[in-house]
Amino acid sequence: MKEHGQPWSIAVAVDEIPAGGLHRVIEAPAEVRRGLAGLAGLRDLPLLRAEFDLTRRGGGVHVSGRVQAQVGQTCVVSLEPIENAIDEAVDVLFAPGAAAGGDELAAEPGIDGRDPPEPLVDGIIDLGALATEFLLLGVDPYPRKAGAEFAAPKVEDAGERPFAALEALKKRLGPAGTA
Repeated sequence: MKEHGQPWSIAVAVDEIPAGGLHRVIEAPAEVRRGLAGLAGLRDLPLLRAEFDLTRRGGGVHVSGRVQAQVGQTCVVSLEPIENAIDEAVDVLFAPGAAAGGDELAAEPGIDGRDPPEPLVDGIIDLGALATEFLLLGVDPYPRKAGAEFAAPKVEDAGERPFAALEALKKRLGPAGTA
């Protein structure tokens, strides 16, 4: 299951994609979700699923779909547990030689208004790795519970200030720093 060192790997060979395209729905098992929760710094990851449509385009593959998840996080303000939903749209073009720029498809950055193509390595697209990438992009790094507001602690001016001695010395020495 863990190919190429990825926590979640579901490989699809370009040769397996029929001319009419391929529709895949994948859902991460509990073991994979636990590993990804640790990787993403989540309290837990009760749901991770993705739906992809793969279509051949020249020598490359266009992948579109959605990655959806429920993530357990901790509110950065109240430190209470919260649940957040992730729903990320996927629209990626893979092309052979994209990293080197040697393919006609790869030589057209921004094709159809999208980002430049991703490299298609060994004729394989890893849907698990793609879903993981979009999960990580969708995680809120500073989750906040609805209505939680940060209030800075009130500082009382009862004590001496840390630089009061330096300020007194500066006044005693005068503006030019001489007595």
